[in-house]
Amino acid sequence: MTAPKGRTDLRLFTPRLELISATAELARAEINNLSAFAATLDVPLPTAWPPPLNDEQSQRFLLSAMEKSGPNEAGWHLWFCIRRDPRALLGNIGFKGVPRDGVADIGYSLLEAHQGNGYCTEAVRALMSWAFQHSEVAKIVADTLPELVPSIRVMEKSGMEFIGEGPIEDGMHTIRYELTRERYVRLYNSR
Repeated sequence: MTAPKGRTDLRLFTPRLELISATAELARAEINNLSAFAATLDVPLPTAWPPPLNDEQSQRFLLSAMEKSGPNEAGWHLWFCIRRDPRALLGNIGFKGVPRDGVADIGYSLLEAHQGNGYCTEAVRALMSWAFQHSEVAKIVADTLPELVPSIRVMEKSGMEFIGEGPIEDGMHTIRYELTRERYVRLYNSR
């Protein structure tokens, strides 16, 4: 589940996916040189990038976070989602920083060409499993716009439950879902 020998970055593997935790090097390449970014991830150059709801501002925010982060923050930012066969960059998933008061806040976005194949649910489940390996995480929350039905479906298929209104983001009202550690254990450890 972690980095192969000789690598300092974090990697998670699922049956179809590889998730690679962002580094400052990857964040810089994503902004400055998409070809180098793809080469570093060992994927073909994507025809479209970044995925929806991501832009240069979010990329610069990630770079700033990666440059400031210490070793205790590894994995608590963005992860790049890669299909393993055939290899392709699908999108990103990650947390909005280290858990606060026991809460890890997760988000995700896949390129439109790769939506509807279960990749996002697979990635979310893998990252939730990684997060719950950290004893300080009591629950994981996710916010989305009420009209983003595919995003809501990913949360539901990952075991999250609707809990009500989320924060206002960029002037838009969101809704919030959550998965507590107890519910996670019931859902995933009983299989």
